[in-house]
Amino acid sequence: MTPSRPGGPGNSQPGHSHSEHDHASRHSHGHGHSHDLSAIAANFSPLARYIVISALSLIGLTVAAGAIVLWPSYSDHPIPTQFRAADGGSITTVDAEIFEQQRANCLNPLSGTVQDTADIALENAGAGPCIQNIVKLTSGQYKGRFTLLEVPTNRAQSGKGPDSMAVDKRTLDDPQPGQPTLHVGDKIKVAATPAPDGGVRYGFFDFRRGTPTIIWALAFFAAIVLVASWRGLRSILGLIFAFAVLGFFTLPAILEGSSPVAVAIVSSATILFVVLYLAHGVSMRTSSALLGTLVSLFVAGALSALAISTMKLTGLSGDQTMNLQVYQGNISISGLLLAGFIIGALGVLNDVTITQASAAFELAAAGEPSRLATFRAAMRVGRDHIASTVYTLIFAYAGSALPLLLLFSVAQQPFGSLVTTDAVAVELGRSFVGGIAIALSVPLTTAIAAALTSPAGAVAAKQEPAEHESPAHESPEHESPEHKLPAHETAVHKPPTHEPRGYGPPVRERPMPNPPVPNPPVPNLPVPNLPMHKPQVREPAPRRAGGRHARPD
Repeated sequence: MTPSRPGGPGNSQPGHSHSEHDHASRHSHGHGHSHDLSAIAANFSPLARYIVISALSLIGLTVAAGAIVLWPSYSDHPIPTQFRAADGGSITTVDAEIFEQQRANCLNPLSGTVQDTADIALENAGAGPCIQNIVKLTSGQYKGRFTLLEVPTNRAQSGKGPDSMAVDKRTLDDPQPGQPTLHVGDKIKVAATPAPDGGVRYGFFDFRRGTPTIIWALAFFAAIVLVASWRGLRSILGLIFAFAVLGFFTLPAILEGSSPVAVAIVSSATILFVVLYLAHGVSMRTSSALLGTLVSLFVAGALSALAISTMKLTGLSGDQTMNLQVYQGNISISGLLLAGFIIGALGVLNDVTITQASAAFELAAAGEPSRLATFRAAMRVGRDHIASTVYTLIFAYAGSALPLLLLFSVAQQPFGSLVTTDAVAVELGRSFVGGIAIALSVPLTTAIAAALTSPAGAVAAKQEPAEHESPAHESPEHESPEHKLPAHETAVHKPPTHEPRGYGPPVRERPMPNPPVPNPPVPNLPVPNLPMHKPQVREPAPRRAGGRHARPD
């Protein structure tokens, strides 16, 4: 008795199910796992998922409690001298513009006073050692009136005399060190201070940079949004939130005497929770990157404390730190230095961890056979990332400290003595700690992400036994001779299929759309005897009497 076909009455249901399973399985392997990460979202390791969610929940509750305890009261603080007006309050500034400029003698008695017109008397106009700038006030109480700002050049000595021995002769007409270089039309800010006669005197404060800053900020936002689309917009919103945390929580809390280290950790963790989920969405991929970043941040904090202790870093080499210690004596300078290390490592750790998590999930979806293989493949990406990020850390410091490095280069001191000074050692320690934290964050984040994935190759391997049990793998000697069609008939009448050549029975039914509709039983008849295989011979039309040109009756 010849075996029936898979769609025959004897085993129509099993054959149909195997056929659909074979086609659907191969179709999903060819198109689903290579691009669609949602296919593995339902196959997370339950244990790894539980551990990640529990750890993030515990850290989140701890950070929230820390923020409540450390929340500042926004009390007033003494104003440092360089930012204090003569009356003890803050400096008042107004907008101004350089209206006219010419050379004249220095120590003009009208300097800084308010004048009704721009016609201000100048001594030795056109040949003096000072640059006299007639400035128009564009805001404030005396808007529309004028004042005089004088900038001494390198020719000036004690106000009027030439000084050709102290500087290069090519720079005699340049402003003295620390003096601004002004041009007609420059937008500046002038500081108002009370005068002895009860009036107001103005002095140069800074350049007005509001409009250029806004233009560059808009260009930055446009570039990010145009390239990264909505994700770029969300990252900008996260950046705004990060600066809000620093301005409304971190700085006030440190000024009130809270531990800089605790404030830095709480601030960094708060920023990470919001920024990562806002920019990359709430998913297990983002959660793995977040957990890796938080753990690496804690490691960076411990390494920073160890580096500051062993390298004897004080942070007192900068003028800003010394001024802060004088006017805000309740702040721990070593703690502030450690907080700077922690916050400084925040951005670069975020970059590395989110890249590693994405790489692990993409590789798992692309067909890696196991989680271990996914980890190894993602680590190859991570090694390249570590190599490039180390350059980022070192060259970022070299660029910012270029004036200091130039000064040290002419000091005629041994190289070992220069790199171990406090100013350089602080930045080197910051770079070393950041580099170690990055190197540790890569395998940590990759391992977390790999544990959460279900590689497509492993899923395919589990489905292989079901495919081998299909009737398509039956040996040829057990097939019915009725199935062996002539080559020309097979080529003409075989329906199109996605199967490779030589795989499965010669004639297969196309899988039905979901939900499948069962076909009626097909009679088990020899294929050559089916009407569809009989040659269609067209009979000639009957000839009419009288020839082919005869008209019908």
